[in-house]
Amino acid sequence: MPKEAIVRTIGLKKTFMLGKIPLNVLKGIDLEIYRGEYISIMGPSGSGKTTLFNMIGGLDKPTEGKVYIDEVDIAQLDAYELAWLRCRKIGYIFQTFNLIPVMTALENVMLPMIFGGMENDEAMEKAKGLLETVGLGARLNHKPFELSGGQQQRVAIARALANDPAIILADEPTGNLDLRTGKEIINLLKEMNKNKEVSIITATHDLKMLDVSDRVIWIRDGMIERIEDRENLNIRVGEVEGEEAG
Repeated sequence: MPKEAIVRTIGLKKTFMLGKIPLNVLKGIDLEIYRGEYISIMGPSGSGKTTLFNMIGGLDKPTEGKVYIDEVDIAQLDAYELAWLRCRKIGYIFQTFNLIPVMTALENVMLPMIFGGMENDEAMEKAKGLLETVGLGARLNHKPFELSGGQQQRVAIARALANDPAIILADEPTGNLDLRTGKEIINLLKEMNKNKEVSIITATHDLKMLDVSDRVIWIRDGMIERIEDRENLNIRVGEVEGEEAG
């Protein structure tokens, strides 16, 4: 059975203006990511990986080229349609967790469901189930400041899964975590990828991600340098993490 592309980019370019000086951050990215894949986008700071990530997530618009999510050209969507797509199709996990501090873990996970039009009671039941899945069944009513970094990231993963997205975008999801907790989060993401068949796309410096990635996309200077399948990974030590920590 042929693989089904859930994300496609064609000739993707992004230019930012620094005053009057154009800065070409993406220089023509052609990419296909398949349904159910676990992808890591890697490259040194300033290589364009976060910009690519933001384009795929509909968080920013390309200067040139196209992004298709499930064969929908997201540049053609108006603000309302794009918000709907982001709410229903994509779950986001950020390095800084981005939880709402005045809300409990349960309320944070319920929020995308309420935005999506789900009834309060149904959202509460589903949020409880998701928090149990990520190992936080006993922490439902804790606010973010009462949770460790790893626990906050687990809440963020549960929230990302709230509306059964086809894609989870994780931007440096282990960046603020210690080694052991980072490994737990990576394993949890892989579990979700397998059990829920959700496509996971991470922008990362974390070489531990390579153990669980189906493919690694190496970005350098706004271009795809190479794409490697896990079994063919050729890691040169220091290639990513040794360059800079950003």
